[in-house]
Amino acid sequence: MTTIFETSIERTLETLVTGAKPGLAFEAWTFDDTKSRRATEQALKEKGITARIRSAYKPLLFTFLEEIDLAGVSKIEVRYPVHANAPANRFRLEAYPLASFVGDAKIEFIAREDGEFFYDVTLTRNGQSETLKILVPNRVHEDVVGETNVSPTGWYRTEGDTTGERLETDYERLFHGAINAVAGYDWGSTEPYFEELNIRVAHPAEDMDLPVGDEVVSLREALHEDFYFSLLEFFQKKSGRPLGDRGLKPGQIVPEIIQSAGEINIRVETRPLTTGFLDGKEQAIDTAIEPPAAAQMAKMLAEIGGEEFSANSRSGRVLVARYIKGNEAAVMISGGQHPNETTGIVGAIRAARALKERANAHFTISPLENPDGYALHQRLRVDNPRHMHHAARYTALGDDLEYRTRENSGEHLNEKAIRFKAQEISGAKLHVNLHGYPSHEWTRPLSGYVPRNFAMWTLPKGFFLVMRHHAGWTEQAEAMLDHVTRHLGAIPGILDYNNRQIALYETHAGETGFRIINGFPCLSSIDDRHTVPLTLITEYPDETIYGNDFITGHTAQMETVISAYESWQMLQSKASV
Repeated sequence: MTTIFETSIERTLETLVTGAKPGLAFEAWTFDDTKSRRATEQALKEKGITARIRSAYKPLLFTFLEEIDLAGVSKIEVRYPVHANAPANRFRLEAYPLASFVGDAKIEFIAREDGEFFYDVTLTRNGQSETLKILVPNRVHEDVVGETNVSPTGWYRTEGDTTGERLETDYERLFHGAINAVAGYDWGSTEPYFEELNIRVAHPAEDMDLPVGDEVVSLREALHEDFYFSLLEFFQKKSGRPLGDRGLKPGQIVPEIIQSAGEINIRVETRPLTTGFLDGKEQAIDTAIEPPAAAQMAKMLAEIGGEEFSANSRSGRVLVARYIKGNEAAVMISGGQHPNETTGIVGAIRAARALKERANAHFTISPLENPDGYALHQRLRVDNPRHMHHAARYTALGDDLEYRTRENSGEHLNEKAIRFKAQEISGAKLHVNLHGYPSHEWTRPLSGYVPRNFAMWTLPKGFFLVMRHHAGWTEQAEAMLDHVTRHLGAIPGILDYNNRQIALYETHAGETGFRIINGFPCLSSIDDRHTVPLTLITEYPDETIYGNDFITGHTAQMETVISAYESWQMLQSKASV
């Protein structure tokens, strides 16, 4: 192991207490949870200091949660800034999920013409209007890859000062110090640059559950996301690739953000890859309430029977698939390309178990295509089970396996070989590829807030389907989307679930930009990148869900596979007439 960076940082809240003089009155904005900020206010009060310490992260939301009394309010008008260096809806998104907390009050978001960092809020209460100006501290800065960002920052202003000044917080110094250290290290010129790059952070912020869906405010989760994608972008630039390139193979980047008792410290080091799984107890798969043990998945896959075929991951873990040969039109079924999207892994194996009982069924099943990512997800969930953990999204090479081809992967075909084998042995022309996306808001607060290249997925919007098809296959693609969405609509509660999420999405993000087919948001496009003519991709909002929500999710995934399989048989039968 090689240490790249290591430091401890004094908490900004402690600095505010030790540096303040009796009689002072001030406001500050920091990246801390509510409990810590209130405790600091009390400590300052005991020193004879009047202070209000607000959240630098999502300040509008926290102002409503902590300071605004909504009794008697019938209408809320929020005028938000639009900055030239940020997405037009950036500050509207940052208010999420405010609309779900205002009861019967009508809320409206209106874009201002300027980019000044404040919200104008008008409350109509018992027929009278109240106007508030709510500061949203941000700074315009260039990041490690040369992109200009508008990012939340700490702020400080004394009584009587209407402007104030930037306060560089512990949260920001921790992040930028580590990013700059990695950027300044000599990584050589050959991918992969390391086996595991580990970023271990101890930070005291508590997560805050919100009473809507699976929403949670988590400064530690946000730090994981910002570290992971910022480092991916650094290595993309280093390799000469464009930002967002999913073929980059830097190695496995692993931010581990652990809650501390009060201290803030970080250690960045290289480590060897792990090779095992942190398996738990077996569950009844139809009612599994959390991601199952890898050993149980392997056992169930073997019970399906058929012909076994396999591939190896970078770490040496084996991913196994099965081929059930029959007389019907073949279908490829896969899950776990992104292993933090966990309902598809269970849904795939459940669907295969059901299809196996069908006479003449013909399919391949590969439920866990990225075992290295799945092992990492198990490891990260030990400390933070309700975090998204996008570090587990890609392989131990650091790439998205879907973007490997025989031509571009060289010696690193690895996991992708399972798909080529599945298509070759079955002759399938349809691939049902089960995925998920965040079930609560996804942010990168220190790099412009909205996740770069993933802005579409920053808020949940129901069970989403994506159809990618070759030219000339539009009719079959549309017919399948219609059939599958009609089938899914019969699942009790799922249309109401979609409608609630879509309505909240539209309030905070604006127009959805996608079609609604039978109550389901869908995208369909010609894409010749895939080797099969039709690829149906599911996107269930599943990252971080458990219990009954998890059961509902993997049931919807299973039903999608079964419905798509049946639709494919009908389409092939029609084509042969």
